[in-house]
Amino acid sequence: MTALVGRDRVRGIETLSLDSAATRNALSAALVGALADALAECGEDGDVRAVVLTHSGTTFCAGADLRDPPDPEALVALLRQIVALPKPVVARVTGHVRAGGLGLLAACDITVAATTATFAFTEARIGVAPAVISMTVLPRADPRAVARHHLTGERFDAAEAVRVGLLTAAGDDVDAVLAPVLDGLRKASPQGLAETKRLLTAKVLKTIDREAADLTALSARLFSSDQAREGMTAFLERRDAAWVL
Repeated sequence: MTALVGRDRVRGIETLSLDSAATRNALSAALVGALADALAECGEDGDVRAVVLTHSGTTFCAGADLRDPPDPEALVALLRQIVALPKPVVARVTGHVRAGGLGLLAACDITVAATTATFAFTEARIGVAPAVISMTVLPRADPRAVARHHLTGERFDAAEAVRVGLLTAAGDDVDAVLAPVLDGLRKASPQGLAETKRLLTAKVLKTIDREAADLTALSARLFSSDQAREGMTAFLERRDAAWVL
């Protein structure tokens, strides 16, 4: 079986690459499990100073895999794992990010993208809501901007993602932007990084622990609804849903 998560290490930085380009790195049950396993190994490995989360293909992550969706509780566990990992997780994005992929992005500590990357919260267009991912997105991003993007599903660019707080930085050469970030992480002590990250993520973790049960229940209810079935069918058939005016 082809590995769903590629791995590479350079001077203490472990790169995990979502490697299911054929499905646009959609969050299937298998991909969520493989990424969780890789992160757990990185968290326990004393030689790993930080993790870079990137991707193969032209899409960082297309959101939930509609043909093989992960259990909402497994997705919550993955997001919490990234936030709670005692090592910084840095997102490196050179492609597009949709729906649940933005929850993955927001769970990371530092996020860098190419200027050509695009973003969209498409959940409302298929009859559901960004319920689970709201736990990482809402604490990170500007509320007014999130309201617009969540409700309309509009596509927005990397400059807008930086402006609203979903990205740390963007540039034409994403690796040039990342170089000083990774250099800084290599100069920091493991204890310093772990305790600083604990301070930075405390509110996000409290949000996840407080709201996870209610939001996973909401997600399950929405995905089993008639409107969601119509929305997902329309998406897979590449047609407008019945409610489009």
